[in-house]
Amino acid sequence: MIQHERDYQKIVILVSLNDQLMKIKLATLLIILFQLPGFAQSINKFKISADIELIKLSEKAYLYVSTAIIEDFGKVPSNGLILVDNKKAFLFDTPVTNAQTETLVKWIKKSLHAKIIGFVPNHWHSDCMGGLKYLHSKGIKSYANQMTIDIAKEKGLPVPKQGFKDSLSLKLHNMDIHCYYLGAGHSADNIVVWIPSEEILFSGCMVKDIYATGLGNLSDANIEEWPKTIDKILNKFSSAKIVIPGHGEIGGMELIRHTRELLPR
Repeated sequence: MIQHERDYQKIVILVSLNDQLMKIKLATLLIILFQLPGFAQSINKFKISADIELIKLSEKAYLYVSTAIIEDFGKVPSNGLILVDNKKAFLFDTPVTNAQTETLVKWIKKSLHAKIIGFVPNHWHSDCMGGLKYLHSKGIKSYANQMTIDIAKEKGLPVPKQGFKDSLSLKLHNMDIHCYYLGAGHSADNIVVWIPSEEILFSGCMVKDIYATGLGNLSDANIEEWPKTIDKILNKFSSAKIVIPGHGEIGGMELIRHTRELLPR
């Protein structure tokens, strides 16, 4: 009888140890998965329409991905950023169309209970400010690189209202937003947006995602200046934890280093 009790206790101990080992293995697996590109993003991903999905990056930051037809390239998913604080929001880049932009703005109001008070495009292309006409119809303030404004006027596009040359600092409640023009790249006027509290750098189309094997649309690119601009970004924003390219999956500083490798030395 005593031997049976001892055997039973051994079995209980072994089962308990196996259970603990399984928990450790599961925790280790989850840590590994969270470090894989795209896995952590997919957990907080949800659709708001057939062609727009969102990824929650933090309590105050959302990445949105809108898919639209872009001339010469077909269906293209493009990234944008939403910042929300104290029932107010800033939008960085619009979807390609006014209709998509309307869908996004209405969702922000209904689901995030926030009113958009400001907008900044990365550069003049349609995947950055194609919905500017709708934003202006709702009285939303727009800020842009003065070069973006000049190009928009020249091409007969909707024109952002307030320009800046080298940098612009904005405030969303307690959140600081810094916009910088560091030089040409994907376009002559492309900027970056730095949100220090979230450690997010919205770099737009001048930075490629980690899977990119080329530089994408070069119709308005400045290949000579692009490497110099990327070098400035590498030096200035080494503390960035999240880097958002214009297209493709987000990542960290490795995206900027990868882009530099794609560019001429």
